Amino acid sequence: MKQSFITALALAAALAAPAAFAETVKLKVDGMVCGFCASSIEKKMRANKATADVYVNLEKKVVAVSEKAGQKLDDAALKAQIADAGYEVKAIERVATPLADVKNEYKAKKS
Repeated sequence: MKQSFITALALAAALAAPAAFAETVKLKVDGMVCGFCASSIEKKMRANKATADVYVNLEKKVVAVSEKAGQKLDDAALKAQIADAGYEVKAIERVATPLADVKNEYKAKKS
């Protein structure tokens, strides 16, 4: 009985603890061809109140957006923001990776 209670407390504490980082959303975007395109998309993404940070890789046509702690980025809203900027989202992937690691991953692939 005592062991069950301790296990339950540990589980409750783990569930209540905030994540070390929020989720990162990676979007494959069609139509980005220049620095202005990337800048335009970055500006649109930063306008979202749930956005913590943005990374745009023009070469790979990827936009990565990190969520603010306690916030959730909606896939439909992200697609609408990209479409409003004049581009098309081809794929969305949610990863449990900090945005800094996503940036480093693309920089490493470039080398």
